[in-house]
Amino acid sequence: MSAPHTPVSVSPEEARVADKPRLRRFQQASWDEKLIFELGSPGERGILVPAADPSVDQVEIPAALRRATPPALPEMSQQQVLRHYLRLSQENLGADLNIDVGQGTCTMKYSPKVNDQFVRDPRIAALHPLQDEDTVQGVLGIIHSLEQLLKEISGMDRVSLQPGAGSAAIYTNIAMIRAYFAARGELEQRDEVITTIFSHPSNAACAKTAGFKVITLHPDADGYPDIEALKAAVGPRTAALLITNPEDTGIYNPHIEDFVRIVHEAGGLCSYDQANANGILGITRARDAGFDLCHFNLHKTFSTPHACGGPAAGACAVTADLAPYLPRPTVEFDGSAYRLDDDRPDSVGKMRPFYGVVPNLVRAYAWIMSLGAEGLRAAAETAVLNNNYLLHKVRQIPGVSIPYAAGRPRVEQVRYSWEKLHEDTGLHSEDIGLRAADFGTHYWTSHHPYVVPEPMTLEPTESYTRADLDEYAAILAEIAREAYEDPETVRTAPHRSTIHRVRPEALDDPATWAVSWRAYRRKVLGEATR
Repeated sequence: MSAPHTPVSVSPEEARVADKPRLRRFQQASWDEKLIFELGSPGERGILVPAADPSVDQVEIPAALRRATPPALPEMSQQQVLRHYLRLSQENLGADLNIDVGQGTCTMKYSPKVNDQFVRDPRIAALHPLQDEDTVQGVLGIIHSLEQLLKEISGMDRVSLQPGAGSAAIYTNIAMIRAYFAARGELEQRDEVITTIFSHPSNAACAKTAGFKVITLHPDADGYPDIEALKAAVGPRTAALLITNPEDTGIYNPHIEDFVRIVHEAGGLCSYDQANANGILGITRARDAGFDLCHFNLHKTFSTPHACGGPAAGACAVTADLAPYLPRPTVEFDGSAYRLDDDRPDSVGKMRPFYGVVPNLVRAYAWIMSLGAEGLRAAAETAVLNNNYLLHKVRQIPGVSIPYAAGRPRVEQVRYSWEKLHEDTGLHSEDIGLRAADFGTHYWTSHHPYVVPEPMTLEPTESYTRADLDEYAAILAEIAREAYEDPETVRTAPHRSTIHRVRPEALDDPATWAVSWRAYRRKVLGEATR
């Protein structure tokens, strides 16, 4: 790599950055690019769609389902489409462009490109979900094998890969818990679910959506969920404990077996949210702590791309007692062939159409198989090492603190606090994160509510080198220096990004939301639309 180039004329801010060997100069590309619906012209084509093969049965669409007019789609050449999306790609950052340790709780890691080749292979990409199962034995075999791997990783007895995301998997688990108690005639009595404030909010949200009352435990002085509060909350109304461990603070609860025992003694079930499992793979398992259910996020722990928030993939694992309630269909193997079993009278039903997000299931299967058991444990150990190395570096930055468990290591992430810097400068954590965009990176604050004041959640996975972590820490240190010496630069950031600050009213006022082309024309362009 060539030495950093310093232009003839630079601002004092840029000169400071250029003087830092670990801080690369960055300028985000910015294109005055129209929406795709505003591009193209009538009659332009990118491809010519061939006529249907005469041997294919033609199906007449009922008149009631046909459009009165053709859809108003943009008509564009291939070159126009390519230019449009390449320009948009230059206005974005992502895991393939920057050090992405700042998306805490999301476990952003490198997704091997060979796995993308697998899912683009026509033998995967061209499959249709309505094909007869005899014609998709290969992909059913992959799904079944992935279930067996996740059984071993979790210690559970059965696995479903049908949920389309982590939150969908949490909802699937709470639906199975509800079905379990309904079958026992206890559902009317057991109407409470216990969770913790630092578990993922999806646990509380899914329990509430499923009709349960939610009781939330807060941490004790060391950051652990308060076990005395748990004892006070548990009782004959308890249906389940839904808990993340390690929580989003990165603190692992060493008393987790006691939590499970207390809930079990009250007759409740325990569901382990393993979205933060990246630091414990091959080290401990949900079943080892006595859990009845757990879920994984395959788009996090098992290295399938997040793809701007989707497509995701969830995995639910359960003990034999809860297996009858798994979503249908399940994938079964009789020793010679795979089949989809829809004859499951106690099932909670389908959680999504067909059977999971197959491309991401294939990616997760390939990732696990490429590493093996020893590789999975090595990935977890490296993630923990990276996290605690970054913790050591960030701890030295003025204005940062690490709430709870003083002096103790964390597992795979840390929720830091800029409270001291805020008190000294008036700047907020969001300001620091926006300034980070000027260095080609970013970070995430935390879930609301902000129990940790002025939060910053960092999660360096096993994918990043020591040099990467040094560079990221140096970026934060530089921004902290600016906050104390030149706070206006931080307050008005970003300066070198595609856009500047988003006005909060654009997000808070539904009257301004335009999530479709029709809404954009009506709300932004002021056109009359039907």
